[in-house]
Amino acid sequence: MGAALIILPMYTTLISPPELATRVGDSSWLIVDCRFELTNPAAGAAAYRASHIPNAVYAHLDRDLAAPITPSSGRHPLPSPAQFAATLGAWGVDKDTQVIAYDGDSGMYAARLWWMLRWVGHRKVAVLEGGFKAWSAAGLPVSNEIPQRTPTRFQAQPDRNAWLDAAAVADRVQRSDWRLLDARAPERFAGAVEPIDAVAGHVPGASNHPFALNLTADGRFASAPQLQARFAQSQAGVADDQTIVMCGSGVTACHLLLALEIAGKPGAKLYPGSWSEWIRDPQRPVAKGPAER
Repeated sequence: MGAALIILPMYTTLISPPELATRVGDSSWLIVDCRFELTNPAAGAAAYRASHIPNAVYAHLDRDLAAPITPSSGRHPLPSPAQFAATLGAWGVDKDTQVIAYDGDSGMYAARLWWMLRWVGHRKVAVLEGGFKAWSAAGLPVSNEIPQRTPTRFQAQPDRNAWLDAAAVADRVQRSDWRLLDARAPERFAGAVEPIDAVAGHVPGASNHPFALNLTADGRFASAPQLQARFAQSQAGVADDQTIVMCGSGVTACHLLLALEIAGKPGAKLYPGSWSEWIRDPQRPVAKGPAER
């Protein structure tokens, strides 16, 4: 009799530090460090150079997970599928590669890479639960060595239905059978403060679902039933595939998409330009205060 075929699990949402620790030396896996600070764009790369999970490569939000800013774009426009495919190829990603993304703790930056990989047709991607903080707290090994990956040619198969542009958002937010969820903190959504963008407020008709609602007190993702209950309140009966998510620049909105997937509620769409793109056109309306509905 031949040897039994061992089928290893495919990770598509979350992975725990102990689970990842068993695979850090596996060349068929790619670990990507996505640590970043909006107020200090060099901080994540500096933290990576000092210490990271062994064999992890670094993804810079501004350079690797976004295209250059234009006069009409938000702060983190999506790169073209070809541009992103070139980045993935440089990291050695092919159709069989299991990708694991992590950031400092909450997954707010790692989720951007998670969504982008799914957008271009790669489903074998998960986020490290608790990020580098949880990895370090578990006493797992770290390194400052920069790995050398064998380049590949990644074939992107982008899903154009995964996201909506500003015009589509403006149309659908007026309809009762669609729901626009804004992942920013309540004070930013209400327009009480705005530390980053030039205009404060939110898209009229949007509802606030801060990405912190996806997390427990210790910064881990809530359970699937907890997430289901929280989204049920925010979605108010609207179908998952008619739910749109946004934030300041299309980054933390991906955290909502990951949480929806964990909750067994796939199909929501990203507004990549988000608030920072919406306000580029002075003709687009702006609301302040709590959600209208």
